[in-house]
Amino acid sequence: MTHLWVRAEQRPNEERVGLTPEGAAALIKAGIRVTVEESSVRAIGIDGYKAAGCEIAAENLWPQAPADAIIFGLKELPEDGSPLTHRHIMFGHAFKGQPAGQVLLKRFKAGGGTLYDLEYLVDETGRRVAAFGYWAGYAGAAVSLKCWAAQQRGSIAGPVHKYPGKAALLADLTQEIAGMTPPRAIVIGANGRVGTGAADLCAAMGVAVTKWDMAETASGGPFPEVLQHEIFLNCILARPGCPVFVPASAKTDARKLTVIGDIACDPTSDFSPIKVYDRVTEWDAPALRVHDVPPLDVTAIDNLPSLLPVESSEDYAAQLLASLVTLTDLTAGVWGRAAAEYARHSANL
Repeated sequence: MTHLWVRAEQRPNEERVGLTPEGAAALIKAGIRVTVEESSVRAIGIDGYKAAGCEIAAENLWPQAPADAIIFGLKELPEDGSPLTHRHIMFGHAFKGQPAGQVLLKRFKAGGGTLYDLEYLVDETGRRVAAFGYWAGYAGAAVSLKCWAAQQRGSIAGPVHKYPGKAALLADLTQEIAGMTPPRAIVIGANGRVGTGAADLCAAMGVAVTKWDMAETASGGPFPEVLQHEIFLNCILARPGCPVFVPASAKTDARKLTVIGDIACDPTSDFSPIKVYDRVTEWDAPALRVHDVPPLDVTAIDNLPSLLPVESSEDYAAQLLASLVTLTDLTAGVWGRAAAEYARHSANL
């Protein structure tokens, strides 16, 4: 019997989960054994999983899970260097040459395990079957607006925190920008999930949005228009051939731009379209100041949907469920394609 083991997240500020109790019940009905770890932080409580018929395991017990269990989580595993013997479903961030990703792949290779990277679960047309993109865009635009508001007060953005829902987030933002003339934002990748979420947040807050997508960026740059907006929201993944939207010279170029929200958040990739920073930012310090006068802040948090953990979990889990039901055959469909992607990249180590 196929055995799915839902692990507790071990990264700080990560409360999301990729399977709801309702989804777990559907998997059990389909003949899949489901174990869910206890979690001290998960946004969705354990009682619902118990009621759905899941087996319950202690928090962080996954290294001792049965050898045939498929371990399902979202974010990073502890970086302890241990070989990974299980099959894991997770966001590995390992297939674009990221340094930490190369270490992760070596751990899988050493242990004989397999990575089914959630970013590379795609249908036959190459489209991702599930993504947190909308809520990443929504939350990323919110944090960017917080950074801009802090600048208007002559400071730099302080810590961010999770919200029980988007209504609470909007109320908080409304209070932060009260009395200020809203900035203008440009969203690149506006037609995608991430860009749609970013544009929706801006619209809710009265921020005028310039929406760019493939047609507007087909020339390959340069794109001086980006510098004429107060906020730039990058909503496209770094990949070969990606244009540079913010060159290193932007720090000292004449510009209205003061906040960059790199929602795609891949600064260590050689293909990053933003050349003024080189590391992610954290919840306790969401803004990285890369130039002082005039200020230029970059915010690049790589688990943005966790600011709205319940809504983003429910949305993502609903998208992914149809693929999880097919875990009974890992050789075909989305799982076969994901395994082939892992094999290709691990072979190049």
